[in-house]
Amino acid sequence: MNNKYNNKRVTTALLLAAGTGSRLYPLTKSAPKCLTMVNGTSILERLVDCLNQQGFKRLVVVTGHLEHCIREFLGTRAGSMTVEYIFSPLYATTNNIYSLWMARERIHEPFLLIESDLVFDESLLDDMLYPDRIAVAHMQPWMNGSTVTANKFKQVKAFQSGTAGPSNEIRYKTVNIYSFSHCSWLAITKKLDRYISAGRVHDYYEAVFADMVDSGNLSLQTVSFDSKPWYEIDTVADLAEAEKLFMADTYKTTIRDNIMPHPLVRPQFQQTSRQAETTPRPVSVARA
Repeated sequence: MNNKYNNKRVTTALLLAAGTGSRLYPLTKSAPKCLTMVNGTSILERLVDCLNQQGFKRLVVVTGHLEHCIREFLGTRAGSMTVEYIFSPLYATTNNIYSLWMARERIHEPFLLIESDLVFDESLLDDMLYPDRIAVAHMQPWMNGSTVTANKFKQVKAFQSGTAGPSNEIRYKTVNIYSFSHCSWLAITKKLDRYISAGRVHDYYEAVFADMVDSGNLSLQTVSFDSKPWYEIDTVADLAEAEKLFMADTYKTTIRDNIMPHPLVRPQFQQTSRQAETTPRPVSVARA
């Protein structure tokens, strides 16, 4: 799986932002999930700022729900990055496997795959900037979703579809950030084609990665995200927890003027912010 790109720093990012964000309703009624405000700054602005600070040059965004808001917010350039868009017309009836498949003809180089509901300390990307890596974290009570096991060399041995169930091995939560070499991406797209042709549009893309790791066709090095804050925001409760971790005076973005070229869209974001501020914040509890 080695090629001339494998030792090169990744400078292209693919952001999946097509989902309806139904679990964050009513915040996602008038704006996409990625424009939800976290202490006065949207998830999207935080992500774009991180990518700029890490030297990314190209951002490809798969859009769906209220896609015009994202286009108006980012425009065609965000800081040092050019911005391109792929609209997923079946966003309301498909899962992220379909969003990833939509990018098969637009990505021809190593890239970083990232979900649009994540907030994290920018320095956590330091070790994700080279191909064929996966961000992981030790399991915490609030985490759910896909997990992986790893060997002594920190290579992924297998994916699991959930966090429950007995295991005699340490299981790590996937953070939904991956980097892929061009060679790995070519193999992934072939597998994606088979899944989509078979009608498996409701799967998560981890199903593809799991099959490929099991068959020895994909090798991923784990990168720990345990050292600094990160959070996946799916619900209002998640938003409340993320705002505790990412205080406005600690995690500031630096390129606001560059990524808000369309002032007419600001009232929507301001409304979203007010909604978030007036939503009762639950007491912090461990979530299974």
